[in-house]
Amino acid sequence: MRAKLSYALTAAVLIVYFVLVGSRGVLLIEAGTVVTVTFGVAVLILPVIGLWFLWKNTQFVRRANQLAAELDAEGALPVDELKRTPSGRIDRDSADEVFARRKAETEASPEDWRTWFRLAVAYHDARDTPRARKAMQRAIALHDGKDTHPAGTA
Repeated sequence: MRAKLSYALTAAVLIVYFVLVGSRGVLLIEAGTVVTVTFGVAVLILPVIGLWFLWKNTQFVRRANQLAAELDAEGALPVDELKRTPSGRIDRDSADEVFARRKAETEASPEDWRTWFRLAVAYHDARDTPRARKAMQRAIALHDGKDTHPAGTA
């Protein structure tokens, strides 16, 4: 719940920022000179890109949460079996051990979105965010029947 609240707050702050930046772009365009119109258009492009990125990221998070809810309903969510240091950080060897199992599971069933979901969690626990995101995107695509990757590629 805390993560959802943080995400919503961050998204709201970004939207306010995009509106403020966009209004400045409009003011520059209204000034009417070649330089200000050029800068105004450039300034308006930034909020459009930002809104697109925010929208795509929100869709991704929403879909990943839907898959998590579906796995939870099946009783198949990955169990947190990681050892932790006294400070609460995940033990690297423990994360590597779980990752190796999740990778083998995914290689054995490359068309099962559930294995890709669990692999994404393992990547995340190993602090490999780019691969975690790609694995989750693959899980979403497989779940939706839109997978375009050849079998067995991670």
